[in-house]
Amino acid sequence: MIGGKHILIVDDDVNMLKLLRMFLQDDYQVSMVDSGKLALEFVVKKTPDLILLDYMMPLFDGPHVLEILRKREETRNTPVVFLTSVSERDKIISILNLKPAGYLVKPVSREELLSRVRELIG
Repeated sequence: MIGGKHILIVDDDVNMLKLLRMFLQDDYQVSMVDSGKLALEFVVKKTPDLILLDYMMPLFDGPHVLEILRKREETRNTPVVFLTSVSERDKIISILNLKPAGYLVKPVSREELLSRVRELIG
């Protein structure tokens, strides 16, 4: 899609990146990176309207990336939704303590993803 809201997807699983892009590309501009480090480099050049962020990644995991995003003036208020396969209650509580705009448990359905994205950025 040309124009419209821009979503950055951050996930170290290439198949997940492709699936999420397929779910979103008809309604939103979609960019993808496969690491937290690349996500942080990306947002310096362009601030997305929403970030879908994998929770568990090597080196820069989702919580670390969110912490850095919140320290930057340009991304402090950018909604971040964690994508996670974590379903244990204590880990979900630790995710929510980071105050993301939300979290979605993988595998996420197209309907659930679009509903959450529309709720946050229209």
